[in-house]
Amino acid sequence: MACASNPRSLFNVFVYGSLLHDDVVRALLKRLPHSSPAILHDFHRFSIKGCVYPAILPVQNKKVKGKVLSGITIPELDILDKFEDVEYERRTVVVTLTDSSNTLKVEAYIWADQNDPNLYGEWDFEEWERLHKQGFLKMTREFLEELEHPDQSGSI
Repeated sequence: MACASNPRSLFNVFVYGSLLHDDVVRALLKRLPHSSPAILHDFHRFSIKGCVYPAILPVQNKKVKGKVLSGITIPELDILDKFEDVEYERRTVVVTLTDSSNTLKVEAYIWADQNDPNLYGEWDFEEWERLHKQGFLKMTREFLEELEHPDQSGSI
């Protein structure tokens, strides 16, 4: 009898934008997973015109500071996939853990359109936290509410 279960039942996910903030993670996953600071080498974190969240793409000799959320379950990964939507592709990348210099294979959400003309500069977490965190938290809670209760969206 063949076993159809996924051999990987827990995942590590590299986050680098709004999910760096514990409140956003807690609102989305209803818990705060263990996390470790990490660096993703040969990638750059861009700002996106008209958006408050960032995008990352491969750029040689650049690096993105973020953190790894550990012990993410398959249902939680599904929530993150839906939250990141079609603008991002989940890919396996290798990060360096800041605390130990060990490398780790993790999942990360990479901007799908590598030639997007709306990408520019470098996204700033502190600016996001100061200017956009509260509105983003409200949107995150509404997203989760709609995900959990799709039939109560208020439309007729």
